[in-house]
Amino acid sequence: MYKSKEIVYQISGIVILLSALLYLFLPSVAPWVMAVSVVAFSAATAFSPYPGKSIRGKRLFNFQVISCALMMVAAYLMFRKNNLWVLSMLSGAIFLLYSGIMIPRELRKEQSTDEQS
Repeated sequence: MYKSKEIVYQISGIVILLSALLYLFLPSVAPWVMAVSVVAFSAATAFSPYPGKSIRGKRLFNFQVISCALMMVAAYLMFRKNNLWVLSMLSGAIFLLYSGIMIPRELRKEQSTDEQS
């Protein structure tokens, strides 16, 4: 089960990026591709909560949830043909990048303090 969620997470992340590029060539199709991939990405994120007990780790997971919400806003703005979708997408990507880097560090730190106890 864990492996399938990870695969959906990775594929939908790649498709989100591709839909941003697709918007340059097919602006009528790209919002649909973006919406479907953001829903899949958000579902994979929601079903994979932070496994640790750290407050900081839970805050970082909330950053991922905020990132998903910003990507949903970006998909909506794509449908409306509003170019602010780029700003929303970029903001979501920054939150996702930060949390993606920091969550594994926080988990390692949590595991090392558990081993020392």
